[in-house]
Amino acid sequence: MPVAITIPSYHNCWQKLNHPLPSSLLLLTRFNRPMVTSSSSSNSNAGAYTTIKETVRFEKEIKKSKFIAIAGHISNEQSAQSFLSQVGDPRATHNCWAYKVGNQYRSNDDGEPSGTAGKPIHSAIVSSGLDRVMVVVTRYFGGIKLGTGGLVRAYGGVASECLKHAPTILVKSRVPMGMEVPFELLGVLYHQLQSFQVEDIRQDYDTGKDGITMVTFKVDFDRVESLEDAIKTNCRRDIVFYKH
Repeated sequence: MPVAITIPSYHNCWQKLNHPLPSSLLLLTRFNRPMVTSSSSSNSNAGAYTTIKETVRFEKEIKKSKFIAIAGHISNEQSAQSFLSQVGDPRATHNCWAYKVGNQYRSNDDGEPSGTAGKPIHSAIVSSGLDRVMVVVTRYFGGIKLGTGGLVRAYGGVASECLKHAPTILVKSRVPMGMEVPFELLGVLYHQLQSFQVEDIRQDYDTGKDGITMVTFKVDFDRVESLEDAIKTNCRRDIVFYKH
């Protein structure tokens, strides 16, 4: 029976499964084997994306071969290499994988016939609508060959099931902003900033202008215009906003 398990952190998932840590050097070599590297025409909003909140594992036996898919959040190629070295098993027959970061993706068949593993894993990621995600599917060969069609269904299938069970989170990019504010308006300003849940608020009194301080912060990209309107309305002043 298929089993899905949520793993709070991928850094010790193999210890929890009673496996020793893999050899990072061997898996790094596998990472650099021939692969597909390309760009995709994504329609996702550049300011927000949905990704995996926690690392997830899904296991299924297919014709005596054990397939283990582990999916997790990554941010770039370096974190993808780190993820593979943490969750892959160098003792396994194959550690096939794919990842997607924005419009960039890579995939690797790791010794399986070309196009039968990495590509269907990547297709599963694309179909899920998730971004900044990597899926590693480890196979322990059970003695029965699956054929190219069987491999495509196996790798794509376990990757899809793994992603279906993954808890997700919407991530919004934050825009750095700043403004010069008279001292007497700081109370009004901070009330608005609190209402819009801004982060990293900093204040600099060394502006060279009497009674004026510079306030900088970060706000969700889709709240910038609303925040500007609210501040202008409530402060009743012409305030200049600086965006980095």
